[in-house]
Amino acid sequence: MYATTGLPTLARDVIALIARIGLGVILMAHGWQKFSEWTIAGTTASFSQMGVPLPEVAAPFATFVELIGGALLILGAFTPIVAVLIAANLLGALVIVHFIPAPFVSEGGWELVAALSAGALLIAAMGPGRFSVDRFLFSGSKKKSASRGARTSGVRSVATA
Repeated sequence: MYATTGLPTLARDVIALIARIGLGVILMAHGWQKFSEWTIAGTTASFSQMGVPLPEVAAPFATFVELIGGALLILGAFTPIVAVLIAANLLGALVIVHFIPAPFVSEGGWELVAALSAGALLIAAMGPGRFSVDRFLFSGSKKKSASRGARTSGVRSVATA
């Protein structure tokens, strides 16, 4: 029978870490290329030629979402926000530049941006796992809200008894 929870927790956490590292490294490589090899000015000019709206805004946004967002994704820091920004950036690239009949990246197609954005959305939805900065940043707030919830439910049961 299929377990609705999927793999054991430790396996999910390790897989989330591997996925974050894989996606993060790819994104950082693309962001670094835009920043150092092509430069922001060169990326802006390229975006302009491709018909990207507001290339003066889109080029630095894409560069830093990929570069810094990729690093934050690897660390598992601010994961839901970062992953959604990454997915939005990539979905924009898919719709504006890569949405052609051929899926293959070698033909300018959409496969890479679709796979990366799907991965980012999955990480946003599922969370970064235990091996993440988010676990240390936000674990205290979960414990506080859990204890508050326990106290509240205790009050309710006394009040309704």
